[in-house]
Amino acid sequence: MANTLDELIEDLKPEAADEMDFEAERLHRKQRLAAGLRTMGRLNLAEGVAGHVTVRDPEFPDRFWVNPFGHNFKLMTVSDLICVDHHGDVVVGDRPVNTAAFAIHSELHKARPDVIAAAHSHSMYGRTFSSLGTPLQMISQDHTMFYNDVAYCKVGSGTPVVDTEISAQMAAALGDKKVMIHQNHGHITTGGSVDAAVWWFVSLERCMQSQLIAMSAGTPIEVSDEIAQQGWDVQGQDLSGWFQFQPFWDELVAREPEFMD
Repeated sequence: MANTLDELIEDLKPEAADEMDFEAERLHRKQRLAAGLRTMGRLNLAEGVAGHVTVRDPEFPDRFWVNPFGHNFKLMTVSDLICVDHHGDVVVGDRPVNTAAFAIHSELHKARPDVIAAAHSHSMYGRTFSSLGTPLQMISQDHTMFYNDVAYCKVGSGTPVVDTEISAQMAAALGDKKVMIHQNHGHITTGGSVDAAVWWFVSLERCMQSQLIAMSAGTPIEVSDEIAQQGWDVQGQDLSGWFQFQPFWDELVAREPEFMD
């Protein structure tokens, strides 16, 4: 058992491609995806048919697993998930794919080979905050996990993203950041695992909510750059995002184990 952070990181490193058990890793990623979707549903971060979370297939990097269009996040199971290639074709499963999910995630996964998973939905505070055109401020310890790690994009603001030319520009705007606020649309988060991508989505939603409340009450006071950097060093890296998600996973396994069916 890992006793130090370095040992934990070593234990969590993915296997080399030529050593990986693709079927086992695929199942693992799909289980985390179903759990991530249920978590977002339980936290009321998904409404109607909008929203999608993807995870890259371990064997075929030009394919990703995603929730089928119109299926309730709260009821998602592993067997519900579909696999889509970068042409928009469903290669595993018989349910339709959300056109926006294909457009946004295919270009993002193309642009960022390091990104294993990405999350987006039309959450209340994400879409509200994105309408202001204001940056995320470092006003609390939680905000610092996004210090110098938020991209902003105005291309295609306010319109359904079904055009890959627009989503390609969005992916370019993301650069090497882990999250992006898309003007008049909401936020998109990425990670080296579904766990991290979903945690960043949940946490950024809460940080935007916090800032909106603070701005409505007065003028928020930001922490120093030095403190913000220290905060990011402790809680802003991918492993921290993965770790923060584990209580959600434990609760789902205990209370809703059917999500793994």
